[in-house]
Amino acid sequence: MRRDLEAGVWLPQDLRRGEFTYFPVVPGRLEFAVALRRKILKMRPRVVAVELPGCFAGWLLEGVQRLPQMSVILCTSAGEEEEENAVYYPIEPGDPFVEAVRSGLEVGAELLFLEPDTGQRPHLPSVYPDTAAVGFLGLERYVELYRLFPPPRTAGIESHASALAWKLQGADSGAPTLIVLSLNLLEAVLEAMEQPQPEPRPAKSRLEVSLLNPHPDCLAEITVEIPWVQEKYLAWRETLEGNFPDRARLQYELLKEAGENYEAITGDRISPWQRRALAVYTRNLARTDGDLVASLYDLTLAARAVVDDNYAWEVWQTANRYFPQQDTSDLQTVRLTAEEVFLNTRKIKIRRRLPRPKQLTRPTNLKPRKKEGRPGEWAEQLGGNAICSYPPEDLVIEDYGRYLKQKARSMISEERSRVEPFTTTLADGIDIRETIRNWHQGKIYVRHAQRAAGEAGAVVLIFDEDREGRYRYLTTWLGEHQNESDMAFYSTPPFDHLVGPGIGRAEYGGLLMTLPPRRMFDVWTDPDYDFAETKAERLLMAGLDYSLDRYVVYVAARPPRSIFRSIASHLGKQIVYIPLGQLSPSKLKKIRIVHVLDGYHRREIAKDYIW
Repeated sequence: MRRDLEAGVWLPQDLRRGEFTYFPVVPGRLEFAVALRRKILKMRPRVVAVELPGCFAGWLLEGVQRLPQMSVILCTSAGEEEEENAVYYPIEPGDPFVEAVRSGLEVGAELLFLEPDTGQRPHLPSVYPDTAAVGFLGLERYVELYRLFPPPRTAGIESHASALAWKLQGADSGAPTLIVLSLNLLEAVLEAMEQPQPEPRPAKSRLEVSLLNPHPDCLAEITVEIPWVQEKYLAWRETLEGNFPDRARLQYELLKEAGENYEAITGDRISPWQRRALAVYTRNLARTDGDLVASLYDLTLAARAVVDDNYAWEVWQTANRYFPQQDTSDLQTVRLTAEEVFLNTRKIKIRRRLPRPKQLTRPTNLKPRKKEGRPGEWAEQLGGNAICSYPPEDLVIEDYGRYLKQKARSMISEERSRVEPFTTTLADGIDIRETIRNWHQGKIYVRHAQRAAGEAGAVVLIFDEDREGRYRYLTTWLGEHQNESDMAFYSTPPFDHLVGPGIGRAEYGGLLMTLPPRRMFDVWTDPDYDFAETKAERLLMAGLDYSLDRYVVYVAARPPRSIFRSIASHLGKQIVYIPLGQLSPSKLKKIRIVHVLDGYHRREIAKDYIW
């Protein structure tokens, strides 16, 4: 059962030493900032000791005063024989050390900076379990499990812990003190506090510290937590109402908001099957990194792979959104990159594909698109006596139907093929994959392909099952010659979106194609199909009914109900299911648009209005 982050207001007895209370955190992670905020407001310590360098003190306090605007501390160090070294430390509200300083100031606590001034980035690096586990285990259990299985302790951790312990041993031991330090230093510091520690050696390098204002466009690259999430945290920390959402819920809301922006800009919608694919893909990416929840990089990568570059761009831009940040400030504004702040970074290229607003890039021999002389002029020319299709689009959809039939036959042949060790004949060729898989046996495997008996007679292509009732236009039209299929489809109302006089533009929700033509009655009023629960099922039933061949191709985000396989078997047919996600999204987007003409005479002028 999931635990709320309320469990973060805790500290077991073995982390209290007199007036010293130790609060271990994972640097930069929001779950610990949430718990630390509650802890300080409840405990109200007289001293808050944080694992940060003393040379950061003045600049850190100034940066905290600037919150909710983020800042970046730049520390440069150079010795007599050393090259200049620059360290960036972002002051972000989701960092538990920044929260410790901020909340400590609110309760009037004295601040104590424990880390020696070495000119290195604060907090020794370490690998922590994904902090999303805090939402399931609770903070106490997370820390306990880490202490049971700690990483190997290095000499750097020992010397660092000694320096922190020396600073604590010189502090007022009678004042209630909350010590905020990295989880990987906890055990070493507790042991170092058992005996006096020597004063650490002062840094030989010359340190110069300054405060910078990061540009709003670069926040997602330089912060540990997603800026969009930190904006949500800022609103929560003022009231502490309820429990702050866990990481998985926040990412779901982020993807949802990015999808709404994507739909508003491109006009395309994120389909349910794409959402499911996103969930599976991001889960697998997280497992590859040893995490429970995917990082922002993996979210963007999955958005590009499952949907397109435009959606990946919206995911990144939404994550980077942080309204409090300004591009002008009394501080120097800088554009930083991830390579300047972190080590071992990764890059991803996003190529947005949006309509060009400039006309000069178009060929000069093209005429501009015709427009209405006055609003409503094209609607007045609708006759309503007949409808027909646009022939160039017929060729495209028929060609795609043939492609789906061929793909279905290939799938059936693949399912029926068998692989066996080579004995006397090469059969249909060597199976390279199986041969390599069993290379240790020293055998060659060959494939026996079984050709599919029969053809595909009908194709049902479902883009959207339309459980929300968006696709209200239902029609059936017949092929005009022997190579053109009869078609039944449901779509958005075409004449609600006119692109020319008597020329409507619609978006398919689903369609059925079957050959030979001129056999199909109106699918949508046929009582034989009233058993169907959705428009997609009605098309599938009609496909099984009208197909003269054995196989009926069904393309959709999810397979049909099992009862339809029984119906198909009773009719001597077989449904070949092709997941929609296996097909090219760009090709599907192209064929999904249909133009309906108000009469055959519109075909003469349609080319001037349909691009």
